[in-house]
Amino acid sequence: MFAEQLKKRDFYAGGLIVLLGAAVALNAYTNYNLGTLTQMGPGMFPLMLGCALTFVGLLILGSGLATARDPAETILPEQREWRGWACILLGPVLFIALGQFFGMAAATFSCVFVSALGDRTATLKSSLILAAIVTVFGCLLFAYVLKLPFPIFKWDY
Repeated sequence: MFAEQLKKRDFYAGGLIVLLGAAVALNAYTNYNLGTLTQMGPGMFPLMLGCALTFVGLLILGSGLATARDPAETILPEQREWRGWACILLGPVLFIALGQFFGMAAATFSCVFVSALGDRTATLKSSLILAAIVTVFGCLLFAYVLKLPFPIFKWDY
């Protein structure tokens, strides 16, 4: 019975989320000052986020164990989406690299544009439009509303 559950995607997804949430909560608890609920310290938010993530992971893991497995279900998809995986992983790498040298606008645009190209139904035009809209709103939000000390445009080449 349990061996059949090990072939379910929900089992692995829930287990991974539980491990990630527990690691975040443990890191926050051991390395940061939690403070109190009225005077929260820098570790309170990561601790609560880790606990919430662990709880959601347990719910996913429980639903994976409670439902019957479809014989046609496999852990990995039939056709591997290599282009999608590569684009989604390359997006944050470009954000880090371009953000350091060219600023938030170039980093955000490249991250969203390349990640959007990972969708097989996305066109070049729709990816450009999405990247432009997210870049404008992201730069407005993080630079002007939240006052994040990350320059919008930078030229350190």
